[in-house]
Amino acid sequence: MAIERIVLLSGHVSAGKTTLVDLLRARFDGLECFKTRDYLRKLNPDVEASRLDMQTLGERYDIKTKGAWVSKGLWDFIADNTNVDIRIVLVDAVRIRQQISAIRKAFGSKVVHFHLNAPPEELKKRYRSRPHRGIRELLSYDEVLGNPTEQKVDDLAKIADVVIDTKRCTKQDVMVKAASCLELYGRENTRSVDILVGGQYGSEGKGNIAAYLAREYDVLVRVGGPNAGHKVYSEPEPLNFHHLPSGSVSAPESQLLIGPGATIYVPALLDEIAQFNIDLSRLKIDGKAMIISKKDRASEKDLVAGIGSTGQGVGAAQARRIRGRKPGMVTLARDIKNLHPFICDSCEFLERAFERGDKVFLEGTQGTGLSLYHGDYPYVTSRDTTVSGCLAEAGISAARVRRIVMVCRTYPIRVKNPDGGTSGPMTHPLSWAEIARRSGYKTQMLTRTERGSTTNRRRRVGEFEWTSLRKAVSLNAPTDIALTFVDYICRRNEDARRFEQLNEETIRFVEEVERVARTPVTLISTRFDYRNIIDRRTW
Repeated sequence: MAIERIVLLSGHVSAGKTTLVDLLRARFDGLECFKTRDYLRKLNPDVEASRLDMQTLGERYDIKTKGAWVSKGLWDFIADNTNVDIRIVLVDAVRIRQQISAIRKAFGSKVVHFHLNAPPEELKKRYRSRPHRGIRELLSYDEVLGNPTEQKVDDLAKIADVVIDTKRCTKQDVMVKAASCLELYGRENTRSVDILVGGQYGSEGKGNIAAYLAREYDVLVRVGGPNAGHKVYSEPEPLNFHHLPSGSVSAPESQLLIGPGATIYVPALLDEIAQFNIDLSRLKIDGKAMIISKKDRASEKDLVAGIGSTGQGVGAAQARRIRGRKPGMVTLARDIKNLHPFICDSCEFLERAFERGDKVFLEGTQGTGLSLYHGDYPYVTSRDTTVSGCLAEAGISAARVRRIVMVCRTYPIRVKNPDGGTSGPMTHPLSWAEIARRSGYKTQMLTRTERGSTTNRRRRVGEFEWTSLRKAVSLNAPTDIALTFVDYICRRNEDARRFEQLNEETIRFVEEVERVARTPVTLISTRFDYRNIIDRRTW
């Protein structure tokens, strides 16, 4: 056990010392409290547990030991708890300068002193409604102040490291001030978040890349909505994730989080939770995530015909969220009874993860070319699909980002609209027969495979768009590119396990991507299989 800090608390009765102790211990791990009152009762088990007796005993020991009895009790407390993982000891409370001097002499720079105060009338009001904490209180606050030591407690503010006026702060505010001074929240610029986004029009193979990387992280975060399906290789059938992070199965020890900007269709989410046997304690859902209604889904039929929308109701729900900013007008995740076991405040959840030094993986959905703001409007989705948009939906600062992985496929695709409309332009459309001729696959295999994970619609395909790559790089500033479907360049790449085993045309293609993007291609997917990633990372 290595004690990092000794925190001394001083202040009048009812100033908020014990409340602060309780809040700190509830919020942070590794904090224990040494109560001088309990130590006095341990030394004098036959003395009545009353405020007056404790005041009298404390003064007697102060005179006898010149205040050193608190330091002695603190040493005994630490010795009695050697088997407990304690980082910080909170001392509730110190009452005279000599007590503080003795502790500072014994523990040196580890000691920090907080003094809490409030106006007399506020203290009297609190005392009248003060809960009994195992001690018989005096009849009035004036009797409390009749004690000579209590009368001089506010003099300790002059020598305190931090003074907090608890009248001008909520209880939580007091806790935040104290915790910040103790650096319990960690540093805000710690870069422990990696993010994955699509660089084209979706269906880049993000799911399999995400599932491969997920094992390296403590927390997996998903944003977006059920209009995006991420497919992960599994036997006997692939796994499809519409709400949950794609690493939910491949990284069973990781915590799962659905962010506040996500859009949820409850029946589908509950099916996923049951299908993948997700434990209640493992999944967290921000209470502010938007709920899709049946009317939302029904209202998007025209968009399905017009621009190839998936028709999952995500856009309609997002529009209602904006228009219905009145109490009771929209349904959020916190309003759904079946989701209550999973509900959390994602900001608080992530803050605790960052304090622990956890590694966080944020999985974006869809692709940069479908961004509401940066795509080919109106052939876009209902959200910003870039790194910035995904971070905003998750509630994560850009300053926390360490790596950005942008996924691109060798031949980008867009969905084929069965109703005659278009799902958006492609600069150089190709046929699946041409991809088959180039790769060596059979056309029937490609058309059977290339269907949407959410709608099962056929897909259109085109040449790699170098101008779109530059735009996606500019918008996302990736540190790494994951290149997928290299077997579509040449089927023989299916058997490659190392970079040099790729055929010459593919190696040249990778080098060209790196030149145009000015970003290394560090992950290469050779086929849809359990062993399909060539990993060239150095991180």
